[in-house]
Amino acid sequence: ATALALGMLHIIHRDGLADIDFIKKHVQGYDELVNDVLLDFTPEKASELCGVSVERMIEFAHAYAKAKAPFIRLGSGLSRYGNGAMNCRTINALPAVVGAWQHLGGGLLSSASGSKFVGKEVMQQAHVDAPAKRLMPMIKLGEMLTNPSGTAVHSLYVFSSNPAITAPDQNVVRKGLMRDDLFTVVHERFFTDTCKYADIVLPATTSVEHDDIYNSYGHYTIGTGYKLIDPIGESRSNWQVISELAKRMGLADEFFKHSERELIDQIVSTSHRISKDDQNLILQGEPVEMTLPENYKLDFKTPSGKIELYNPHDVEPLIRYLPPYGDDAPFWLIIGNDIRILDSSFCEVEFDDPELMKLRINPKDAKVYNINDGDEVEIYNQRGSVRIKGYYDEEVRRGTLVTLGVWWQSQSSDPNVGINVLTADRPTDQGWGSTFYDVQVHIKKADV
Repeated sequence: ATALALGMLHIIHRDGLADIDFIKKHVQGYDELVNDVLLDFTPEKASELCGVSVERMIEFAHAYAKAKAPFIRLGSGLSRYGNGAMNCRTINALPAVVGAWQHLGGGLLSSASGSKFVGKEVMQQAHVDAPAKRLMPMIKLGEMLTNPSGTAVHSLYVFSSNPAITAPDQNVVRKGLMRDDLFTVVHERFFTDTCKYADIVLPATTSVEHDDIYNSYGHYTIGTGYKLIDPIGESRSNWQVISELAKRMGLADEFFKHSERELIDQIVSTSHRISKDDQNLILQGEPVEMTLPENYKLDFKTPSGKIELYNPHDVEPLIRYLPPYGDDAPFWLIIGNDIRILDSSFCEVEFDDPELMKLRINPKDAKVYNINDGDEVEIYNQRGSVRIKGYYDEEVRRGTLVTLGVWWQSQSSDPNVGINVLTADRPTDQGWGSTFYDVQVHIKKADV
């Protein structure tokens, strides 16, 4: 993604398509970008790295720059690489250079929370004096559970997650979950694979059994969801369990005595960006689209007040090409989304499909490895291996393998492991993000 964006930026500059007036007024670091990066990052170099032909790249760059209001919807997948942060930063440079932000409907929409109307301040209680927190990224769960010289983890409380399936480096994670001296509690609505490793399984409420507030995700609407029925059986919400644990641990802070509804009231009423009328509507259960201030797209919340292509305070001050991690293997593995599930959520549903987990491979690649359409194959790297049936697909780029969905173990093509046995716990270049797509594998016909 970085290579393609830099190639496009080179073309936009070279062909006089940049909006210089907008850049002078609203962008910091364009000259540095041109002189230090773009002049040497030719379309030919970009094409070699990203696989898009020079002709298509030029066509795309011109179409984008000449559009009346160019708009980019930035997804999350391209951030799941070792250079994920740089991918996002570089793509964000495109609307800046062509001045897209000044046009109605133009710009870029991501899932970042910079434009949030309600935040986490009420729940995080940052003003409370507490011991220094340990940095324990979820992607490092396997290492934390198995590394005797690292951070000691004696107990594990799992909620809203299924790490036995969704965490990277699955073999190491499951080895850690098997520790006899690890006390594990799983708070869940369904009996997931992680429940099999638990000492105690607690039943959780569904969204119709507790009060909650729902922030926007790719839009500007906020709403509450108040419970419709009492919790079934002994089910409890996340907050109810946390509050009860705090009481039993002797934490006397008044914060833990609040109900979910009271906390929702605080979250909404303390937001300085929501009008009182809208606050009342939200608390009444109405979904409310936020009112955006005039000219909000040109109000950049940076120290300079501009879009900072050059940020002197960042560890990488200027956007540039950074390579992904990769592995010592010939095929990139893309673990895409299956529209029937979300990560491993909804896997509890019964599907009218006897083969949920399958592999797609370009026929030309398959023939090199003597793989017939529908053959069972083994894909593997230094972290593990998965048996899966491979099917020809002309749409899959050569050198790439594609599988969709993160399925529960009972639905996996391999009786012993899931697809995340192949992924790594390596972090992104910034922010401790996951790198689920930055994985390469070998392939061979499976032994009978």
